[in-house]
Amino acid sequence: MELRTLRYFVAVAEELHFGRAATRLHMSQPPLSRAIKQLETEIGALLFARSPAGVTLTPVGAVLLDEARALLDRAERLRLRVRAAAGTAALTVGILGDGTDPGITRLAAAFRRKHPGVDIRIRDTDLTDPTCGLRAGLVDVALTRAPFNETALTVRQLRTDPVGAVLRTDDPLARRGHLTLADLADRRWFQLPEGTDPAWQSYWNGGTPREGPVVRVVQECLHAVLWNGTVGLSPLGHDLPTDLTAIPLTDMAPSPVVAAWNTGDTNPLIHSFIAVAGAAYRR
Repeated sequence: MELRTLRYFVAVAEELHFGRAATRLHMSQPPLSRAIKQLETEIGALLFARSPAGVTLTPVGAVLLDEARALLDRAERLRLRVRAAAGTAALTVGILGDGTDPGITRLAAAFRRKHPGVDIRIRDTDLTDPTCGLRAGLVDVALTRAPFNETALTVRQLRTDPVGAVLRTDDPLARRGHLTLADLADRRWFQLPEGTDPAWQSYWNGGTPREGPVVRVVQECLHAVLWNGTVGLSPLGHDLPTDLTAIPLTDMAPSPVVAAWNTGDTNPLIHSFIAVAGAAYRR
């Protein structure tokens, strides 16, 4: 029974949805389903009750969930102790969004000064997982944007940014000084893939179900606007291609920039990172 398989199981058990769990783990659904079936074969019992209404844990699955969480937590503590004994230290940071944000630039410089011997590993992620792989154990801490499902995570807000509608410069609405969501009601909006965090999807759709092309990364969003006239949303202040512009949305809630980590993770580097981030983003 591999730790990776247990992480897969925990993701499905917490999401109770194979599609959302696959998105959270940054993998496709078929290999995830195969891994869970193989785990059930090894254990000799069903872990999930599957029905058209959804997925629920069986009594055996509920027992395994408690044990798997404890085992994964112990494995993480072991990893940190071995790393410390070896005299090495590393921190994996997931980043979703603009890596040229001045806040990130200040944070990187300040953290290097405070921890010159720490190996920082960066994982740039797409729009399908606003947690940047935290729950799958792919990163130690995430610099991202809310809202998203915060179950088992601790989230600290660093800043909020106003949001605008991204339009082609030849769009009649692009001549306006500002817009409301109602002004865009009859337009197509970009969509995120099935299984994406519902709170995240809803926010970038202005709180209303929409139709439009499915995208996974920022460049696909911009091309959807450029080629198809799709409405995109973006925090204001970001550089855009010359043929695109962002018009402020007066009734759109600001976009929070946040740092997030797994609740209960005692890695001192994470807590130092969060403290430095708070100072870097206040400037």
